[in-house]
Amino acid sequence: MAETGLVQKIRIFLEMIKFSHTVFALPFALTGALLAAGGIPALRQIVWIMLAMVGARTAAMAMNRLIDADIDARNPRTAGRAIPAGLIGKGLTLFFIFASVALMLFSAAMLNPLCLKLSPIALFFLALYSYCKRFTSLAHVVLGVCLAAAPIGAWVAIRGTLDAPALLLGAAVLFWVAGFDILYALQDLEFDRKSGLHSIPVLLGVNGSLRTARIFHTIMIGLLFTLFTSLRLGWPFAVGIILAAAMLLYEHWLLRNGNLEKLDAAFFNMNGYISVAVLFFTIAEVLAR
Repeated sequence: MAETGLVQKIRIFLEMIKFSHTVFALPFALTGALLAAGGIPALRQIVWIMLAMVGARTAAMAMNRLIDADIDARNPRTAGRAIPAGLIGKGLTLFFIFASVALMLFSAAMLNPLCLKLSPIALFFLALYSYCKRFTSLAHVVLGVCLAAAPIGAWVAIRGTLDAPALLLGAAVLFWVAGFDILYALQDLEFDRKSGLHSIPVLLGVNGSLRTARIFHTIMIGLLFTLFTSLRLGWPFAVGIILAAAMLLYEHWLLRNGNLEKLDAAFFNMNGYISVAVLFFTIAEVLAR
């Protein structure tokens, strides 16, 4: 029975942190690794990059759920989450956070010294994000910085240096994530206003948020094309960018006129497809070489 209880707690924890949404950032981490290697990296490097990514994202999401537990309990949309609903305790969540941070740091150490040295910076932003909504509307940008660390860290893991192409790819991820997080935050607009919390939707309203997200996603595509030209990549990567742009257009078309009924399709489906499409065509790019 004890083992069954532990398995159940792990399942609840993985659902709480939306482990399946790792698909958003992990493909971009692998994209960074492929571009840094100019081919297929060693299996050892891929494994440690993936473990570092999983550790970082798990720690970040668990910290967010723990720090926001009281806010989540007051929000009808999030009151059913594991901690406010009493399905998992704060102590056990804290244990998972420490374990995830340990996995991230150990994986970074197994990659190279620079990865380990940069890890505390990533952890700082992961922790900062959960507090941002209390004092700034730029929480979406901070979340973008957190996920931008995935491709940047993967590049550093392969090359052992921090180079301009890594920053371009990281910046593209930053604006992509900040844009779709603004859209996601629209569903909590009224609650955030009443609770004195900060976000772009609270600051700019629905129409202003939609425009800002469109601008951010346009910048993302521009940065990807800049990366394309700076690395002198071929047609497969260009096709990936064009497909990503098309899916972003469709995402914004779904939410036209502030219609949030299709937010789940726009947020979860399209953004998962975008990251996977970029990775797929990056693989095609390096194999073509």
